[in-house]
Amino acid sequence: MRIYTRTGDKGQTSIIGGRVDKDDIRVEAYGTVDEVNCFVGQAVTELDHEVFKDVLDDLEKIQHELFDCGGDLANVTEKRPVKLQQESIDFLEAKIDEYIKEAPELERFILPGGTKPAASIHIARTVTRRAERLVVSLLKADSKTPVLTLQYLNRLSDYFFALARVINCRLNVKDVEYVRSAKVFRDGKRKDEK
Repeated sequence: MRIYTRTGDKGQTSIIGGRVDKDDIRVEAYGTVDEVNCFVGQAVTELDHEVFKDVLDDLEKIQHELFDCGGDLANVTEKRPVKLQQESIDFLEAKIDEYIKEAPELERFILPGGTKPAASIHIARTVTRRAERLVVSLLKADSKTPVLTLQYLNRLSDYFFALARVINCRLNVKDVEYVRSAKVFRDGKRKDEK
């Protein structure tokens, strides 16, 4: 199988239902989602398969959903149904709630890091936030962009934050608090949340 097509040599690429420039906001958005998926894959290689079997199962599910998300963002036709569904967001919310209970109580912001897999998940978290910002820009340019994609990415970044803390916790590595942080969390939530 040949993987090069030469069709993109002039700065354009195919999407579902057309062609666009490679620097189009749509391509930036789904390309950044692909970047998130790669960092998740990196974290998967760093996690112990016995200690993190549950997490690894969840991350594989999320990797498939990230492909769905990318496909939904790459679609400009109305014929193809959206793949990402509300159940994916509900799953992330349930996992976030579970992980908040497992990790130690948090009062202040923390520095990204701790263990190698937690650091990879923190990178995935920040790249997810970038993808989310790009989807906001895409929604402004094309109101037909699935809003569920934006909601999924928003929840996914929160999931990654909670997961990075659980990874460190299970490996007996304490999160390092940001020393100049005020107390911004109470009962596992930020003070500005209801």
